Amino acid sequence: MATDLKARPVVPGSCSGEVLVLNRYLSFFGEVDPETGCLRENELICISGKILVFKGSRGSTVGPYVMYALKKSNKAPSCIIVEEVEPLLVAGCVLADIPLFTMSRDDISRLQPGLVIELKECGGLYCVEYRV
Repeated sequence: MATDLKARPVVPGSCSGEVLVLNRYLSFFGEVDPETGCLRENELICISGKILVFKGSRGSTVGPYVMYALKKSNKAPSCIIVEEVEPLLVAGCVLADIPLFTMSRDDISRLQPGLVIELKECGGLYCVEYRV
């Protein structure tokens, strides 16, 4: 089912999956285990294959290499949606070939955890479609 939600591509690519929302900033170095694809603080929360939604990234220049390791071990997210884009996150997504999008805070608030969505190109932006 189509929605009126639109995402601006930073690292283009289509993706689909279950939405995982982290209402905070994330550092891939130190907070994500590249071998399991899970958060170190809570091993029950795994980003592998998910559409990972968070405010923005923070942290180390090692973060892009952690993202690359996630991709090589098939533990990377399907794509990433953030409110704030920063250069190291872009570098990590390019290096690991993970699509990266930005959305407004209001639109991000409409992405509920557990929702299954698909992002498809539609006229320069990417449209968000709910999957049943």
